[in-house]
Amino acid sequence: TLLRVVAGLEKADSGRVVQPSGAVTTYLPQNPIFAADMTVLDAVFDGGNEAMRRLHDYEAACRALDRVGGTDEALLARVSSLAHQLDVTGGWDLEAHARAILDKLGLTETDARVGTLSGGQRKRVALARALLLRPDLLLLDEPTNHLDADTITWLEGYLKSYSGALLLVTHDRYFLDRVTNRMLEIDRGGVQRYEGNYSYYVEKKAEQEERDAAEEQKRASLARHELAWLRRGAKARTTKQKARVDRAHALLDAPREGPARTLEVEAVASRLGKKVVELEGVSKEYSGPPVLRDFSYSFPRGGRIGVIGPNGAGKTTLLDLIAGRTAPDAGRVEIGPTVVFGYYDQESRALNDSLRLIDYIKEAAENVKTADGTIITASQMLDRFLFPPAVQYTPVGLLSGGERRRLYLLRVLMTAPNVLLLDEPTNDLDVATLVALEDYLDTFDGCLVAVSHDRYFLDRTCEHLLRFEGDGSVRAYPGNYSAFLEIEAEEAALREVQTEKRVVPSPATPTAAPAAADKSKKLSFNEKRELETLETRIARAEARQAEIAQQQVAHAANFEQAQALYAELQALTEALERDVERWAELAERA
Repeated sequence: TLLRVVAGLEKADSGRVVQPSGAVTTYLPQNPIFAADMTVLDAVFDGGNEAMRRLHDYEAACRALDRVGGTDEALLARVSSLAHQLDVTGGWDLEAHARAILDKLGLTETDARVGTLSGGQRKRVALARALLLRPDLLLLDEPTNHLDADTITWLEGYLKSYSGALLLVTHDRYFLDRVTNRMLEIDRGGVQRYEGNYSYYVEKKAEQEERDAAEEQKRASLARHELAWLRRGAKARTTKQKARVDRAHALLDAPREGPARTLEVEAVASRLGKKVVELEGVSKEYSGPPVLRDFSYSFPRGGRIGVIGPNGAGKTTLLDLIAGRTAPDAGRVEIGPTVVFGYYDQESRALNDSLRLIDYIKEAAENVKTADGTIITASQMLDRFLFPPAVQYTPVGLLSGGERRRLYLLRVLMTAPNVLLLDEPTNDLDVATLVALEDYLDTFDGCLVAVSHDRYFLDRTCEHLLRFEGDGSVRAYPGNYSAFLEIEAEEAALREVQTEKRVVPSPATPTAAPAAADKSKKLSFNEKRELETLETRIARAEARQAEIAQQQVAHAANFEQAQALYAELQALTEALERDVERWAELAERA
């Protein structure tokens, strides 16, 4: 609502919204709406200034010319005329800027109709348009939804150097930390301002809550003291006594606004046996290249698995295969006999807008047992999820986007699952709900498989990652998202070093070459001993790698132990790579 009021799309009930004359404000809503028959090119440049309209006409003319094979004289003349106008007005800078943004957001098919795009792709089109307009004030509502991690990193860099003002709503805590320098917290109609980023806000918020608690404790103590004085039968004869009586009543009658209610996520998982989910040689493809090719993986009991990769790579398909919503083209998926799935999908497919909240939850379960054995009814669980009794008979269709996702999360947890499949769980959930969910996952006894682009969530909840490489292959990484970034950086540095070391051999004379080759193949006595030692060392290192992988699962709850194991694994992997490289060199010569 705040963003819509600032954008002028909604009128404030009181007060004023003042903007300087000529200032340009652009608003990116959570769910942008476009005419279905518009092309991506039209949507991106729609409603812009004269320079953007000129660039749109140039791009459209170029595409039309391509379609007719470049032979239309009228189109050739129009392209030439528009190119000249771009030269005169300096429009080529805008053209380069537009191409960079469209490329980074993956919008290469600019002739595609917006009506054929997914919700995530439409969001990218709207984001491209907002950035290209270069407004004085940029309003962004959940800009990171539907963006993969690489695109979010690019957007962070873009907004850091953005010269205009930025006002954004987002649940992405790393994004807030790196892009903002001021925080506005809206709570029960009030707005609290903090001069710093998200980390600063969390620190100052905790300090404020401590001060408020101390003040409330002091007030309660004073109120008890004054109440005891009143009960002793104090007479209001003197002015001094009357003033004290009035003060006591004012103290007792003062409104007490405690902290806002917080979400309470509490339920118990069904018992989970040894066997969870096993995938062996699984392949899956649709109309294009395979999204999954010969993939084998065993999900362990108590595992915390994050799934990452570019949009459209096959992450949701993997969850659908695990849950049995999709059948593999090849391979097999085996589910343990005690597995109870809880699938929190992106589209909230199980939501029924015609049902009342209480009936929707009762469809899953009438009550649920918590970890301490307490039985909680569906109505009580709704109240814990911040749906008080007064709204529990409201139809689901009247809820906001965030409320719908929160209700859907409750529905999933009410089934007492022991294998949780979360597909982009952080989309449309506020930070307080995310924190409550993360705390719940800390004590969740079952297996978690989470597809997410939220780097903070992955760091907080996952201990292993599966990364879709984009060609149907999937690679496993130990550790959370930050550990994955470290591995990526190390491998990139290694590739760079190997590229630099690559030297093209100079041609040798025909008679000298065979002799040199024969000589290079002969191993010295020491090199033969080294080759034998390397084979033993490599075998031991590979065995230790397997041991560490098992120990990481066993010590997942012990942060210090997990960190020590990760450090050992990193050092072991580096040494193993060096040994394998040296072994290959000696073995080839032998």
